[in-house]
Amino acid sequence: MKDKKHTKPAQPEPVAPQPAAEAPAPAAPTQPSAEAQLKDQLLRLQADFDNFRKRTARDRLETQQQAAAQLIAALLPALDHFQLGLKNAQVHAQDANIVTGFQMIYTQLLEAFTQAGLAALPVEGQPFDPNMHEAVTTVPSEEHPEGTVITEVRRGYTLGGKLLRPAQVIVSRGPAVPAPAPAPAAEPAAEPKALPGEDAV
Repeated sequence: MKDKKHTKPAQPEPVAPQPAAEAPAPAAPTQPSAEAQLKDQLLRLQADFDNFRKRTARDRLETQQQAAAQLIAALLPALDHFQLGLKNAQVHAQDANIVTGFQMIYTQLLEAFTQAGLAALPVEGQPFDPNMHEAVTTVPSEEHPEGTVITEVRRGYTLGGKLLRPAQVIVSRGPAVPAPAPAPAAEPAAEPKALPGEDAV
């Protein structure tokens, strides 16, 4: 009887590991076309020009406003004297035709100043505002509460909404405080009476 040969079972062959799949390489950035570059440059130039135009217009307007403010401020004293002279002529009953003529000229001046942006400050009866008013003095008043403008001494103006000259005013300090009543004078002490038998001095 022949001996049986023992054969080993076939071992499976090792499987080689598969290499991991490589990530796709990032796509290279595409260069903008010449047309896109020119369009971007054009937009930038247009924005710069718009900013320059706005800045130039703003600077020109500020220069004009400063020049107008200086000119009107220099003319305000003459306007004050004109107003004062007209008021005096009306009070002293000067020739009616002359007063009417000066009133027309004064009205024309005010209209020209108004068109330039000049506006008078309303003051009488208003609360005193140190930003708009310049107090010349304070006086007691039974009709106006403390801190109220009673009289305008010199007119104030704004130009384009900005203060050009403060108004000089007289301000109420409220009702006058009554002075305390003087104390009654002390009665003189009575002289002592001489006793009987004493010699009168």
